Amino acid sequence: MDAIILAAGYATRLYPLTENTPKPLLNVAGKPIIEHIIKKLNRIDLINKIYIVTNDKFEHYFKKWLDNFDAEKPIEIINDGTKSNQDRLGAIGDINHAINLKNLDNDIIVIAGDNLFELSLLDVANFFKKRKSNVIVLHDVKDIELAKHYGIVEVDNDTIINFEEKPISPKSTLASTGIYLFPRKTIFLIKKYIDQGNNPDKTGSFIEWLHKRDVVYSYVSDKKWYDIGSIDQLEKANKYYKQK
Repeated sequence: MDAIILAAGYATRLYPLTENTPKPLLNVAGKPIIEHIIKKLNRIDLINKIYIVTNDKFEHYFKKWLDNFDAEKPIEIINDGTKSNQDRLGAIGDINHAINLKNLDNDIIVIAGDNLFELSLLDVANFFKKRKSNVIVLHDVKDIELAKHYGIVEVDNDTIINFEEKPISPKSTLASTGIYLFPRKTIFLIKKYIDQGNNPDKTGSFIEWLHKRDVVYSYVSDKKWYDIGSIDQLEKANKYYKQK
């Protein structure tokens, strides 16, 4: 298994904090967000290598960070070649870029680089091994109004039957946490999705397309989860992790 951390966004909603610092390198409780994620990934023995996909603007920031980071697993920084929010490849575009550039041919775990979560990725990986199919990690936000701000999923017996990005009328309160596990066979489908000209920006758009072609299982976590999309969320996460 290989891991892909998506870190090529420009995080304009967090300006001025992210004007000259990529969001995954913002500190939470004394260390960058991405280090919290990597700590979770390190517990999965199956992972051979971690790829961090960033952009031309922030590549040198990640390389400087990596030079000073004591990594347990091999880590490689990938530059997707974009220079601004206007020409970004999008989440699926970046996954596809990493797959093509590095000829990835293993199962993959994909994690959004602005994610902070308490769940065990090892537990999720074991769930994935048993199901032998696609898995998306969900969190029940338990609030219809709050659900309008996330990618919302409907499930039937642990199987995804619908995915809608920021719905006006949410059909559930199960939100995507930006953690996905794809078996090797799905790499072909990611390429097919891109080649057909589908929306490369949101991973949720791919899940909506994928579940009609292959089984996508849900793993629902009730552990603490922060989607760092605003300064308010960053401050809440910082306060929580400092208390820990």
